Amino acid sequence: MTATFPQASDKHALEHGEVLAPRFDANGLIAAIATDADTGEVLMFAWMNAEALSRTLDTGEAHYFSRSRGELWHKGATSGQIQRIVEARIDCDQDCVWLKVRPQGDGGACHTGARSCFYRLIVNGKLVDRP
Repeated sequence: MTATFPQASDKHALEHGEVLAPRFDANGLIAAIATDADTGEVLMFAWMNAEALSRTLDTGEAHYFSRSRGELWHKGATSGQIQRIVEARIDCDQDCVWLKVRPQGDGGACHTGARSCFYRLIVNGKLVDRP
């Protein structure tokens, strides 16, 4: 499957129009942030290609693109931590996606087992697990 999206006709259409015209980078990727729909907690940051974004919108479950593996990945397909989409947004210049999700399974989002990928604080230049 090769997903395609239209291009905005001009800056006004990009920023104020009703056409979804995501601006993928030179590698064909767009940034994606997932937050818990109920608490607002930032769960993870990942990349999407056009196919991942299209599948996410079509299925109502988050799909991402793994740069390290070079392949599409359905979040939670093996771990059970599927992210059900409650709301999908795109920023003003359509180069970043924000997914409000309801995590399934044990509610985790990080491959380390943590609920959020942002589980460490930077304190005096060192990393400390968040309480």
